[in-house]
Amino acid sequence: MKPVPPRTVGRLTLYWRTLRDLPPDEGSHVYSHYLAAKTRITPAQVRRDLMVVGYTGTPARGYDARVLREHIEAFLFPKTVQNAAIAGVGNIGRALLKFFKGRRPTLQIVAAFETNPEKYNRIFDGCPCHSIENAANVIRELGITVGIIAVPDKEASFVAQVFCNAGIRGILNFARTPLGLPAGIYVEDIDLAMSMDKVAYFSRQSLKSDSMSG
Repeated sequence: MKPVPPRTVGRLTLYWRTLRDLPPDEGSHVYSHYLAAKTRITPAQVRRDLMVVGYTGTPARGYDARVLREHIEAFLFPKTVQNAAIAGVGNIGRALLKFFKGRRPTLQIVAAFETNPEKYNRIFDGCPCHSIENAANVIRELGITVGIIAVPDKEASFVAQVFCNAGIRGILNFARTPLGLPAGIYVEDIDLAMSMDKVAYFSRQSLKSDSMSG
């Protein structure tokens, strides 16, 4: 099977959310241009992406919204529960636990890890916290395959190695540190500070443009 590019997977999640939130008065069918407008993607790209999930619409009626959503769900989401773990239960870590709690029935954060002894054996939003020294055993015992890194930058590489050595193959990284992991480990880097800097920069440029045109 040909690997699916990460960007395609990302766009499929956008289509799925659009279909999930489809208002009742929008009807039972949608066209590619509708999904394109909602996700800021071209209709041609939408049609190419949806071919990946094995479902095509018709020129006359478009896509059956319910059937298309089911096809995307079958492609993206596991049939059984997939377990995840988070390293770091500081402000960002606890916010992530709250955000993800109950959001995906088949993707659950079942363990947290910390270096701070005061947080060992505590429950954070229903998630038990363990010492990072016990991470390998916990990860293997619970069959965890997804890791979230929400620790200080200087600790991120160490945590990533612990995760990988224990069998985790997908990591969501909130630290501003290149992890340098081997091939076969998928890493999604989330740099909140960089995103804020970009928003602030373009906000200033827009204000300058407005003042010059006025």
